[in-house]
Amino acid sequence: MTLPNQNTGSNGGGGAAPAGIAGSPRSSVLAAEGMAASSHPAVTLAGVRTLADGGNAVDAALAMAAVSWSALPGQCGVGGDAFAIVHEPDGRVWTVNGSGFGPDGGSPSFYTEQGLASVPIHGPLSVAVPGCLAALHRLHTESGSRPLPELWAPGVRAAQLGIPCTPKTCGDIAGTQDALAVDPTAAHRLLPGGRPPHLGQRLGNPELAATIAELAADPASFYTGSFAERAVAALREQGAPFSGDEWQLAGDCPPLPAVEGRYRGRTVYQTPLPTPGWMMLQQAAICDGRLGRLPWLGTAAVHLLASAARIAFADRLERCGSDSDAWRECLSPAAIAEAGERISTGAVPTGFAGAADGDTTSMVAVDGEGRAVGLIHSLAFTFGARVSLPGTGVILNNRLGRGSYLIPGHPNEVQPRRRPLHTLNAWLVTDGSGRLEHIGNTPGGDGQVQWNTQLLSHLVDHGLAPQAAVEAPRFTVHPGSDADVLGQPEELRCESRLGEEVLDGLRALGHRVRRTGPWEGGGSAVVVSADQERGCLLGGADPRLDGVALGL
Repeated sequence: MTLPNQNTGSNGGGGAAPAGIAGSPRSSVLAAEGMAASSHPAVTLAGVRTLADGGNAVDAALAMAAVSWSALPGQCGVGGDAFAIVHEPDGRVWTVNGSGFGPDGGSPSFYTEQGLASVPIHGPLSVAVPGCLAALHRLHTESGSRPLPELWAPGVRAAQLGIPCTPKTCGDIAGTQDALAVDPTAAHRLLPGGRPPHLGQRLGNPELAATIAELAADPASFYTGSFAERAVAALREQGAPFSGDEWQLAGDCPPLPAVEGRYRGRTVYQTPLPTPGWMMLQQAAICDGRLGRLPWLGTAAVHLLASAARIAFADRLERCGSDSDAWRECLSPAAIAEAGERISTGAVPTGFAGAADGDTTSMVAVDGEGRAVGLIHSLAFTFGARVSLPGTGVILNNRLGRGSYLIPGHPNEVQPRRRPLHTLNAWLVTDGSGRLEHIGNTPGGDGQVQWNTQLLSHLVDHGLAPQAAVEAPRFTVHPGSDADVLGQPEELRCESRLGEEVLDGLRALGHRVRRTGPWEGGGSAVVVSADQERGCLLGGADPRLDGVALGL
């Protein structure tokens, strides 16, 4: 492997950057002994400190997760879900799937008999059993090297004292102020004096601090102990038909094998169902052997990537549920060849889909032994269901409402003990001998699998360094396949830095182009790349939020 370029040009045979692309990316961070990257400086710092103190990458990711609950409270929390992908020093790759079920009493008839046409997107009926604690507990038991109370001590302090509010957190609270004001616990914590916080204001949460300390000592109590009992009682009182048994079942989070694909001789690993990781592999397979020959981010390249994404979303909506293997058919050689033929006609493939952006946060940690962790966790939408558990400082997710359909007979139709489909996913790439090359992820709803595929191309086809890759102009097929906006008009959202020549070319091919601001494409990508020959790491973090990569 050679050291990736530190600029936006191509060294992979795909041509130079279009003249319309403005901006000069910052250099990627270099490190030799370990690296952490996230969407918030305090979160990244927690990971680097853990590595510096002798912890491994799993330890670092666990410390980062606990701090992020206070640093980015609208995007993640104890009441959300989490997924992770891990590369071990011996080359083994495994994942954890921290997602839960809706209530045992939540059959389709439960909703339709109340006159509902869809599962509610907010409130107690939108809640799925949180899987975050189960995933983090499994990460720790499988590969952590430090006691969990030690790793979560920075998270306890962050919750107790509060972290100065960033523009993102201020905006999240202001944008959901009316809903938060209805919940007394959330209003007390997030709306001091009845108003959204100002930039830099600290929002301490002593109840959350106590909860984190309690769960660090006994993570299983979230699903089988006093915490679970309080949560189920509170939700039942508000009309959600949880039995409590589904909570206990969600606490079982065994390690799972990753799903695998190939791209330009590398192996690409992704998180399995209920994540859409297979969709990134499908898009990569459609583009493999085609994309690297095209000018970087030219009209033909954007058209190919956008068309592959639209095919993937149509396939997901048509046939996929969390307990179905139908997605495997989409990765068959025949299906990939057929998709390529559809795109080669020059017409824009039309899907049948619907998606919305979401609030999520993600992080990456790599240690000097070659262990790497990509972790992503979320409340689904901003502040999730906007439902708090009194006395805990915890806000619950709305993943059931966001991810489940109320379409009779569909493989993603809401059912007891069926996990709703997710937008979260995390990936990594190894070379032909199983050594780590790249690991990354990004928040951003159904944009995730599209931007992750774009990142893969930037890194592998064009040899971009991580920082250049995460700063590259971004584009997004919208809608995707979220439950709440199925069937909205299709459009291709493009950052203006792609240039008017490219945007006009896409319109000529039939894309309904929506031009966004130069840095308004969404997401907050983080990437760490390993240069095996030189023994160093390169990291990049997205300036579209407050991303920071730091190394040792």
